[in-house]
Amino acid sequence: MTLAYLPSPSQGVWHLGPVPIRAYALCIITGVFVAVWLTGRRWAARGGNREDIADIAVWAVPFGLLGGRLYHVITDPELYFTAGQQPIRALYIWDGGLGIPGAVALGAVGAWLGCRRRGIRLADFADMAAPGLVLAQAIGRWGNYFNQELFGGPTSLPWKLLIDPAHRPDDSPTVAFYHPTFLYESLWDLGVMALLLWLDRRYRPRRGRLFACYVLAYTAGRAWIEALRVDHANHFLGLRLNDWVSAALFVGALIYLYATRRPATEETPPPTADTEAAHEDSAAR
Repeated sequence: MTLAYLPSPSQGVWHLGPVPIRAYALCIITGVFVAVWLTGRRWAARGGNREDIADIAVWAVPFGLLGGRLYHVITDPELYFTAGQQPIRALYIWDGGLGIPGAVALGAVGAWLGCRRRGIRLADFADMAAPGLVLAQAIGRWGNYFNQELFGGPTSLPWKLLIDPAHRPDDSPTVAFYHPTFLYESLWDLGVMALLLWLDRRYRPRRGRLFACYVLAYTAGRAWIEALRVDHANHFLGLRLNDWVSAALFVGALIYLYATRRPATEETPPPTADTEAAHEDSAAR
């Protein structure tokens, strides 16, 4: 007799007349707004203008969504472009399928464009945004819960997740309970956010290092969580492709932190548009 488990959501879509309201989309949107709010608050605490963050987000968010979808489609093309599949479904972002590495990478391009408009260094923005970014990931993972996707292998642990028959793997249709990897990653992301906030408050890392800590901590968690998942994934040398990407990013973050390990001679606050303009005027004189 099963006494403890996480139930499946009763539904993931609600309708307002002909308009579907999808829980997956609500989780993504909520994550975006919370990330912008937290980043704006941190930026203002360093003397910046909150409007800077909103303006940058206008560029970063669409680029990030596009990058996340492109990463998913490029790394799993057989889900959309092989015989019997429907290529049009590559556009169905509401069905799930946003790769975080792609979202961060292309989102950084959008952020760079927004930063240029505001006269802000991308590295300064990245450091301010890192805690909010990983918080958005923690919230967004609940969209996978409502879609009943990206869960782990079968388990009998008390926090096991009940998956409806329609969403179970083809090779285990009679197994009902699985690892709630969405929950593992969400909790890990919250821990990473707390770590970043503490590091920033305690040590005030130099430019770019806090974002590198985000990459280091997030990918460390993603590696073991990815190993639990049983959803479709391409493999290379026995590992899921996302594991290789996480390993590469982890090593890259380590190298960056090592290369920038020497303490700065003085603290340099994140520049705002006003301070950048002041520096340019001074140089002109």
